[in-house]
Amino acid sequence: MKRQFGHRARLALSPPEIRLIDDQAHAGRAMWNLLHDWWTMLPKDKRSLTAADTAIRQARKEIDWLGVLPAQAAQAVLKTYFQAWKNCWDGRAEEPNFKARFRTVMSVDIPQGRDLNITRVHRRWGMVNIPKVGRVRFRWTKDLPVGKRANKNNRITGARLVKDALGWQIAFRVQTLEPKPDPHAGPEVGIDVGVTVPLALSDGKRYDHDEWLTEKEKGKLLRLEQRAAHRRTCRKRGERTSNRLRATYDQIQELRARAKRRHLDWQHQTTTDIATKYGTVVVEQLNIPNMVKSAKGTIEQPGKNVAQKVGLNRSISQEAWGRTVELLTYKLAQRGGSLHRVPASGTSQRCSACGFTTPGSREDQATFACKNPDCGWSGNADHNAARNVLHLYRMGLALVPAAGRAVVRRAHRVKPATAR
Repeated sequence: MKRQFGHRARLALSPPEIRLIDDQAHAGRAMWNLLHDWWTMLPKDKRSLTAADTAIRQARKEIDWLGVLPAQAAQAVLKTYFQAWKNCWDGRAEEPNFKARFRTVMSVDIPQGRDLNITRVHRRWGMVNIPKVGRVRFRWTKDLPVGKRANKNNRITGARLVKDALGWQIAFRVQTLEPKPDPHAGPEVGIDVGVTVPLALSDGKRYDHDEWLTEKEKGKLLRLEQRAAHRRTCRKRGERTSNRLRATYDQIQELRARAKRRHLDWQHQTTTDIATKYGTVVVEQLNIPNMVKSAKGTIEQPGKNVAQKVGLNRSISQEAWGRTVELLTYKLAQRGGSLHRVPASGTSQRCSACGFTTPGSREDQATFACKNPDCGWSGNADHNAARNVLHLYRMGLALVPAAGRAVVRRAHRVKPATAR
């Protein structure tokens, strides 16, 4: 089966190369804004892909700093802009808008894979060709289909340069042809996600992690946030952000980006281990946006325990449960496994031994003790919830996709009317 995926690697750039790529990214953002301005000003009957392509070519000839952007990257901006409008017309996204200088992710697209000319230098480093920049080293952390290994079915179709708080990276678009995996022979397992225990499995295993920042980094982050808050108070209303305040913001983003990378690395290692050991994984269908809603309330009806709810919302967002499920989904599919979702209501209050839900069974956050006099089972609360998640799947209560749920709901609505 054909598989398309991305692989991101860190670039080792010199200061002049960083400035060149920065100029290309700013030129691409400006071209998007000019294209959007040109598109919205024209009458609808004169808007076409050919007219937009002609306007971009003329702009690159007349404006020097737009010529810094390679021609293929400029065409990629046009293609992405038209795709954004198509997503809007299909109802998948909102209308495209202007891209701000400091709130937009800086990126440059390299749509042609043959322009990269990738070679491996040694075990840890490779070389890639970036248009109008030259040969650049990148960190080699994954075997790529280059050289003699590249063919029609296994090749790199393109790349994209992306900048975050820690520097520039290159994201390769890889296309491979792999044999269809055999069904995974591993056991079934239910997973309960949480804040104190990130992942608890129905067989008693759990996956924990340490803090993403060290104590020294936490102290530095606190000082930087206090410094930024003090400098914000010194800025007058409507005044432009000072360079010192912006430099403080950059340092804060660097620490948060470092924590995010460590979290993503832990998620990849954990989900790979789960997908390798288990053939069927069952998770809860959680509505995370509703879970992290603010408890502030209104003036007429103010909320309660607002500060505690803010801290809980932050902890839930930092765990990124949705990303864990996404990683598990495609990794299980690669290994012949499957992922299923079950309703989340009642999984933490039900006793996994006797099946009864009795009030007061959760003695504290970590312990579950069944109050049924005929049972009396006690154990870890997260382990109990994971066993209930797996039990719902074995009872045939796995949720179907959204379209299927709509069909089931219509069928249930018709039955009472037909009976009457």
